Amino acid sequence: MPMILINKQRFFRYSVSSILSTALCLTATYTTSAQQSPTNSQLLASLISQLPTPLSGNQITLNGRTLSAAWLQQRQTDGKVITHLSDGALRQLMGVDLLNTSNPELQPVEWFSSGTPTLNAKLLGGYRYLDISNFAYIAGWQIQANGNTLVISTPQAKINNIRHGKRPTGDRLVVDLDRPTPWQVTQGQPIDRPDSNTPISQPPKPLNREWIITLDSTADNSLIQRYTPQPTLLLKKLKQLPSPISPEQLIQKVEIVNNRTIISLSVPFGFAPQVSAITNPNRLVIDIQPNALVAKDITWAKGLRWQQKFINSGTDSFPVIWLEINPTVVGLSLKPIWANPENQTGISTLIQTAQRYLAVAGINAGYFNRNSKLPLGAIRRDNQWVSGPILNRGAIAWNDSGEYYFGRLTLNETLITSNNEPLSILFLNSGYVQNGIARYTPIWGSTYTPLTDNEIILVVRKDQIINQLLGSKVSVTPIPIPQDGYLLSLRGTAATNTSKLPIGTKVSLTSSTTPADFSRYPHIIGAGPLLVHNRQIVLNAKAETFSDAFIAEKAVRSAICTTTTGNLIIAAVHNRAGGNSPTLAEHAQLMQVMGCVNALNLDGGSSTSLYLGGQLLDRSPNTAARVHNGIGIFITPR
Repeated sequence: MPMILINKQRFFRYSVSSILSTALCLTATYTTSAQQSPTNSQLLASLISQLPTPLSGNQITLNGRTLSAAWLQQRQTDGKVITHLSDGALRQLMGVDLLNTSNPELQPVEWFSSGTPTLNAKLLGGYRYLDISNFAYIAGWQIQANGNTLVISTPQAKINNIRHGKRPTGDRLVVDLDRPTPWQVTQGQPIDRPDSNTPISQPPKPLNREWIITLDSTADNSLIQRYTPQPTLLLKKLKQLPSPISPEQLIQKVEIVNNRTIISLSVPFGFAPQVSAITNPNRLVIDIQPNALVAKDITWAKGLRWQQKFINSGTDSFPVIWLEINPTVVGLSLKPIWANPENQTGISTLIQTAQRYLAVAGINAGYFNRNSKLPLGAIRRDNQWVSGPILNRGAIAWNDSGEYYFGRLTLNETLITSNNEPLSILFLNSGYVQNGIARYTPIWGSTYTPLTDNEIILVVRKDQIINQLLGSKVSVTPIPIPQDGYLLSLRGTAATNTSKLPIGTKVSLTSSTTPADFSRYPHIIGAGPLLVHNRQIVLNAKAETFSDAFIAEKAVRSAICTTTTGNLIIAAVHNRAGGNSPTLAEHAQLMQVMGCVNALNLDGGSSTSLYLGGQLLDRSPNTAARVHNGIGIFITPR
């Protein structure tokens, strides 16, 4: 079940009710005397006038466009309205940079400012809210609550010029502005770079990636025309449709859409834009460089620390973004989370899944079948197997006391018939399909639909087989799963066991894990391969039956590990400076360099997503794939 941290609207409603009750009681007391009547009315009016007017919502309309973001607003007794915006919204929608802090209640920021404003912060309902009241007033923002939506209008800005220069580390763009304005940077899709040696019939190899810089500003038409693509005769002859500006040219296009300037850039893989908002004069400085990640060390909440920087492994340097969790802090906990709490079919973005469970942070976790949207590995929560492990792959187990266990996990389930004949159950609540016996419990969902043709389905209630069904075609007929039992699916040669399991047969189950220590922990997530154990690299992807292609692949990576201090780290690793993503071997080395005692590789590639308080820390949300499950971090208020 989702962990409910606090219902903000109920909390505010109770506060208002309390004040009203006090006012009515006082009124009843004073009305016993006729000469006190005028005072009673004045007192009631005075108390009601002091009532806060708390509002909250999850949408923001910024200069006419509506976006998802959490906010709070409340009127103080002196009449001043205090507005709080989630730090993720302030960072991603406004371009406000969050600076390092060791105090989770004070957040220094930078945004076209010569100084360093510090905003008060408070944690509530899965978000960290920053008090932007004075900050917005100084910036000239107009703010008005309208139901679930906070309407923000900022002064209209204009781009005076765009300047392009070269630096030793790469290109630099300077966008000259007449005043501060919100801005966003978004990662786009790969850009095809035609190769003169590649036949026109073959698709070009993408060597660049689009990055989009958006400013709430206008610009003169002459500036826009400077970067308007013009078709060339060669491209017309080749009948190619992509942008006729060469991918080697940094600025692909500049356009005005709904009073916003959109600058499309073509950036080589391994490089990224590093953006700074500077004042006196106001300008946006965009450096295209291989080491674009800005180092951060932010204590986001007590026991939860956001860090990011480049970490060296051999001769290469990799951008690593991670959250470090102190499990000894009261109120901090970890739980497996998955896309569809009702059953095991479904995938969703990590942002949506984390918010559904009210997790303050999280990371994608185990593997899944992207077609069937079913899990392919161990998920155990509160001592219930949501999905069983497969292929003796690496897993992490933990309890609510902050103890962790890493290893390669196998679940051993055996069905014992009334004749004491044991039959091995190979898979539990799993989307992994092989010959043998598989078991599906109510946590799988209300029904099971055969995953292969011609399965034999045995219905078990209260430890007795009550029915035997023939599943015809795959994904055709759903079969109800009894709430007081389970289904057994006999696939392939396992169907020969039906004679041993006639209707009416009494059965029992035995269950254990290998290693046995896994059985002691209520929560388990399986992925793999195991990377580090007792500070030593133990990577053996072959032993965990990963393919050669998977082993050799260079990909964005996710990991979870424990440190020498007993803390837990969830981390995302992206492209090395000036090059490709890490291999599994490089990933293991990075975890060892980071001081991991034990480390497990999680699902990676486009699945890699590191979530914190409504935002993804490691990538643009539009580039993150939907995933089946993750690990959620929860903070219960004390």
